[in-house]
Amino acid sequence: MNHHKITSDHLQKKAYVYVRQSTLGQVLHHQESTDRQYALKDKALTLGWNEKEIRTLDRDLGMSGAQSEKREDFKTLLADVSLGEVGAVLALEASRLARSNTDWHRLIELCSLTGTLILDEDGVYDPADFNDGLLLGIKGTMSAAELHFLRGRLQGGKRNKAERGELRFPLPVGLCWDEAGGIVLDPDQEVQGAVWMVFRLFQETGSAYGVAHQFAAKGLKFPKRAYGGVWDGKLIWGHLTDSRVLSILKNPAYAGVYAFGRFRCVKEILQDGQIRQRVRKMPRDSWLVEIQNHHEGYTTWNEYLANQDQLERNRTQRPENILPQAAREGLALLQGLLVCGKCGRRLTVRYQGNGGIYPIYECNWRKREGRSKRSCMFLSCPPLDQAVAERVLAAVSPEQLQLALAAQDELLARDGSLRRQWEMRLQRAQYEADLAQRRYEQVDPDHRLVAASLEARWNKALAQVDEVRRQMEEFCRQQTRTFTEQQRQQILGLANDFPRLWRESATSAKDKKRMLRLLLEDITVERGADREVQLHVRWTGGACEDLTVTLPARIQDRLRYPAERIDEIRRLATEHTDAQIAALLNKRGQRSSRGKRFTGKMIGWIRYKHRIPAVELKRPDERTVAEVASRFGVSHGVVYYWIDRNILPARQQAANRPHWITLTDAKARELQDWVQSSKRIAKRSLKRQSA
Repeated sequence: MNHHKITSDHLQKKAYVYVRQSTLGQVLHHQESTDRQYALKDKALTLGWNEKEIRTLDRDLGMSGAQSEKREDFKTLLADVSLGEVGAVLALEASRLARSNTDWHRLIELCSLTGTLILDEDGVYDPADFNDGLLLGIKGTMSAAELHFLRGRLQGGKRNKAERGELRFPLPVGLCWDEAGGIVLDPDQEVQGAVWMVFRLFQETGSAYGVAHQFAAKGLKFPKRAYGGVWDGKLIWGHLTDSRVLSILKNPAYAGVYAFGRFRCVKEILQDGQIRQRVRKMPRDSWLVEIQNHHEGYTTWNEYLANQDQLERNRTQRPENILPQAAREGLALLQGLLVCGKCGRRLTVRYQGNGGIYPIYECNWRKREGRSKRSCMFLSCPPLDQAVAERVLAAVSPEQLQLALAAQDELLARDGSLRRQWEMRLQRAQYEADLAQRRYEQVDPDHRLVAASLEARWNKALAQVDEVRRQMEEFCRQQTRTFTEQQRQQILGLANDFPRLWRESATSAKDKKRMLRLLLEDITVERGADREVQLHVRWTGGACEDLTVTLPARIQDRLRYPAERIDEIRRLATEHTDAQIAALLNKRGQRSSRGKRFTGKMIGWIRYKHRIPAVELKRPDERTVAEVASRFGVSHGVVYYWIDRNILPARQQAANRPHWITLTDAKARELQDWVQSSKRIAKRSLKRQSA
């Protein structure tokens, strides 16, 4: 049997039978559909294709038709169709080939260009024909719409069930489903203890890395529950990593919250044009379902939010993060607390010097972003650290704590009067509710309209009582804490213990940073005039204070001698040698720019740097080596030979200083005769004279 649309050209080419099921579950449990698709090979034989020219593409079994990036056989089909090697494509229905309009219409367009037919159970279609192309387009649209409707019904059912808190999904370790469908703590006490330990250690260390480090240092293991396969439901104990700690701390299920929609699949276009799906974590305001107090947890919701804030402060790769980070081991005590007064970003710490042991605070965000060629500021750490530390130690003095406790008493008195106002307001609301109840109970039940009106007033009064009680409880939680006498003595004792603990050599820089974070919120830094820095300190509790720090002079300025010292050396150099000047300065108690005693070499370098001439101590009747060599027509070496052999009297102020020669008339005649009688000296003299 042959169809009128099938020509000899089609039969000379290959016929592709495309077989696909969406999931592996369908492949295993719905084999009838798979068998029907394989049976299309018999249809191709009936239509006239040779068995050798029929190719079955079944590598996409278990693959979704919503996209083509992972369907290798579909890519093969498109490639061979575009090369004109395929005469017909057989599929059970359009949804088997593609459930995406993009993939479907691309296949139709390629088939129309190469004259390839498309066959399904309903008939034979030529994409090059307008009517057939229109019909194929409608089938592809219906296939995509069918997938949309299926997904919408399934997702709607899941969300509806999740809004009731009944949708079951894999729970994190430490939580499990009970027989009634509720979420309970894992009955295994060892598992519970491990999870409790994570939250307790995070309160102590303040970082996920610190929790993982404590687990490793103590040799503790953490469980992981397997899902699927032969290990389904079994616990696997292993090392705890910092990424695992982060996943535990960020999971709201541990805070007793039922959350649905925390992650969503989004599509993105890669550089090669492929479309990829990836999972994106959504912010809390984008969660689809959030039910608090749904089940028992390992922490409270307020503690969960506080943990998220702490983790956010610990982040180091966010330029917009100006919050204090986790205390680390570096020497910079104000790391993470300083905020640039120019751009509002946090100052980072950079170590420089030989071995990287000299920390500085720097704000280079604008430079890194290309918005400026210079850093906003960079400051040496020690002056700022010392100024803030001294202010903190002064703030924890007994006098300051006495003032703080006195202010605390005033706040308690004020809060007590406010609390009494809230109590009276609650009593009035309760009286209104009781009055509404009595009126409702006294009404004739037959008067339904009156009874309904009074019942509505009673319900409104009860709601008002609940609202006033809630506001009062909120006020009580936020009011100033009351201290007992024992606690007052402990606070005053802290004034003596805190400075000692701060100056203790065993107190590490990390511990000092954690102390500062208990007292300080942040510090805004502004460069003042000349070498001054303004620190706007914001204490925990909201109090603000300004500190002025004078920075030390630059190293080049500290090593540069003042003009008065240079003038003094210039004056002394007219009558004294370098060694004599150094001795005079040392005798006066003066020291070099590095705090050392002066030496002749130091004075010589200062004279060279400032172009100060040395003292001239040559007598009028004395000659230099050059003058003597010129008079007798000999080299300088001959003159030095005469001096070394004591033939020519000379004197020298110090080593490596010029020789000053005393030349009498008798000594001059003696040396002249020596030069004339010496053959070697005479020849050199003649050569020099001729030259």
